[in-house]
Amino acid sequence: MGKKSPVGEFAARKLMEKRQKFRWSSKRYIKRALRIKERFDPLEGAPQARGIVLEKVGVESKQPNSAIRKCVRVQLIKNNKQITAFLPGDGALNYVDEHDEVHVEGIGGTLGRSMGDIPGVRYKVFKVNGISLQMLVLGRKEKPRR
Repeated sequence: MGKKSPVGEFAARKLMEKRQKFRWSSKRYIKRALRIKERFDPLEGAPQARGIVLEKVGVESKQPNSAIRKCVRVQLIKNNKQITAFLPGDGALNYVDEHDEVHVEGIGGTLGRSMGDIPGVRYKVFKVNGISLQMLVLGRKEKPRR
């Protein structure tokens, strides 16, 4: 305890108030207390969501890397919000077409932000039309004909 902390038999209330005041200097506490994640997250706090592919886009990677990361614009079914989702795997773009139904999840960056050298992309696709994208890329399953 610091020099200015109250001590003694009746100090508990003051100590609790002081601790509560200083918790607001923590970014994580503010986010949790004000429920910022639920308010501004397109997935509304859920770990995964379904959506429809609107278009395929290429996102340029940040310095010092130089590549075009293959992504898709997805409109979520639950709230009609649009997000950009990354397609992991070599040649994954060939297995995703417009108007396909995809499942998305967080990409795993710190504090729910983007990962690595992909700017502004917070989500990744892991299923296409109910079949795992990884299985399609590895050639173990085929995409169903509609």
